[in-house]
Amino acid sequence: MEKIIIIEDNESIRENTADILQMMNYKVFSAENGKTGVEVALDENPDLILCDIMMPVLDGYGVLHMLRKNATTKNTPFIFLTAKSERDDFRKGMELGADDYITKPFSETELLKAIECRLKKVNLLKEEFKHDVNGLHALLHAHTGKNLLEELVSGRNVNRYKKKQVIYSEGNRPACLYYVQKGKVKMYKTNDFGKELVVGLYKEHDFFGFVDLLENINYQETATAMEETELAIIPSEDFESLIDSSHEVSRKFIQILAKNITDNENKLLSLAYNSLRKKVADALIMLHEKYKTGNDEKFAINITRDNLATIAGTAIESLIRTLGDFKHERLIDIKDGIITILNIKKLQNLLN
Repeated sequence: MEKIIIIEDNESIRENTADILQMMNYKVFSAENGKTGVEVALDENPDLILCDIMMPVLDGYGVLHMLRKNATTKNTPFIFLTAKSERDDFRKGMELGADDYITKPFSETELLKAIECRLKKVNLLKEEFKHDVNGLHALLHAHTGKNLLEELVSGRNVNRYKKKQVIYSEGNRPACLYYVQKGKVKMYKTNDFGKELVVGLYKEHDFFGFVDLLENINYQETATAMEETELAIIPSEDFESLIDSSHEVSRKFIQILAKNITDNENKLLSLAYNSLRKKVADALIMLHEKYKTGNDEKFAINITRDNLATIAGTAIESLIRTLGDFKHERLIDIKDGIITILNIKKLQNLLN
């Protein structure tokens, strides 16, 4: 049962509000002034707080300030109850960290809708969404009921790229976000000797190029089409507007960035310490995880040996020799250049 605290000095409003919430199966606690309200909130750790602004002992702003400083209640949804004469002051409360306000006198429907909305958002943040663009899409859809990512892409200019065509180069200044409508894209860095290291793979419905936009720096990698590819071009200002639209969106992109960093760190460790066989196996596993669709046990991909070698971080001759060994061991099959993974579990459990 979700707990709600009502901090209100008007006894009639406090009791009537408590009755409404109890009928809706909320567990309700009441306080007649701000000081008592803070004490109750710290003792009970509520799911939501309703608080009047003008109260004796400690006003609503003071209550909000104290609760936002406490680790237990700093993220608890906080709704101000404000009289019409105080409505111009509600912005002060929002700036202090209030989530919403309700103007008195309020209806039962208005009260319950505001509470349900805030509790829903809190519950969404507790859910586990994948730390990738699919997870961001799920979060936005659950949070708003709208397909904001599709709305962001809809009606955009579409650029078409041939296989191996460069989309952007390291050192260029970013001006847009890219969305893959068709094809595959690889992102890589090049050392002084011209050797490539793949740091990102993208497929249909993926966004890329947002890291450099968020950091406001030049591109740190080069992006190239791995096959015929179509990309929707989204201006940077539209992307920034999406990021600024809510804390949840910003939070999700931070999680995506954190996952990218972790993935790249693991890849660097693999390149530094893994054997040739393990590097090639990891590259095949990465392709399997990124591009496999449906529930088919077998996974096939048409990828050039050059691209696969850069993903594995090895010379093309060594790659070809290792693929031959894997074929002989019945881990993969190769026909007309297409690689089919026959036993993903054995590749995953391959000893280093």
